[in-house]
Amino acid sequence: MSDTFDTLENITYDELQEGDSATYIKTLTEDELVLFAAVSGDVNPVHLDSAFAADSSYKVRIAHGMWSGSLISAALATVMPGPGTVYLEQSLTFRRPVRLDDTLTVNLKVLTKGRRNRVTLSCDVRNQNDEQVVSGEAKVIAPTQKISLSKPQLPKITIER
Repeated sequence: MSDTFDTLENITYDELQEGDSATYIKTLTEDELVLFAAVSGDVNPVHLDSAFAADSSYKVRIAHGMWSGSLISAALATVMPGPGTVYLEQSLTFRRPVRLDDTLTVNLKVLTKGRRNRVTLSCDVRNQNDEQVVSGEAKVIAPTQKISLSKPQLPKITIER
């Protein structure tokens, strides 16, 4: 028997209703910050160099804005609508910095359902202090067929220090 955390199940266009909501939660670790820099190529020292960041307006290293944006993508792909979703468009406003060990909660809410399985969702991302760090809207094509599958196992990657 599969644990619900090991299974991905979508919500089809027909099942989605305006006002439906879902959440996705993730904590920013040192390894993930460094790996995001490596994958994206964004090696801005405000993300990676503590001495440089100490002289910035934030005084500490901060996450890449798009790391927060990528959590919205993860929420759309794995929670609502879930597997089979096609991401079309995203607006983002970065409201406050994200720091190491911050836990972010992505809150999605269905705003409208349109023609050709198009769905617009509000995206509200908050830290562990309930402070909004990102806001925006996403437009997706919601899946039309029900999908339930095992969550892929990703390799555990850590940075040697």
